[in-house]
Amino acid sequence: MTTETKVKIKPLGDRVVIRPAQREEVTASGVILPDTAKEKPQRGTVLAVGPGKLNDNGQRTPLDVTEGAEVLYAKYAGTEVKIDGEDLLIVSEKDILAIV
Repeated sequence: MTTETKVKIKPLGDRVVIRPAQREEVTASGVILPDTAKEKPQRGTVLAVGPGKLNDNGQRTPLDVTEGAEVLYAKYAGTEVKIDGEDLLIVSEKDILAIV
């Protein structure tokens, strides 16, 4: 996988498409983890951002995150989708906790 993949999906509103980071294969002490014991990642790279949320005046509020940003997001946030064989996550901007 390359980090500069063109995403064939355009999120709507304040949604963001994220490529989750790879799950840890080995613990700090060197123990190899099976798939069932791996924790769900909470860090990823933003691939695409929506145009922003409409405010009460009908104007778009721009998002704080941009394409290419490394972010931390809520553990069970978003919807997992598979596009061109790649697992991606679509989350609302409010579920993004921080930019790394």
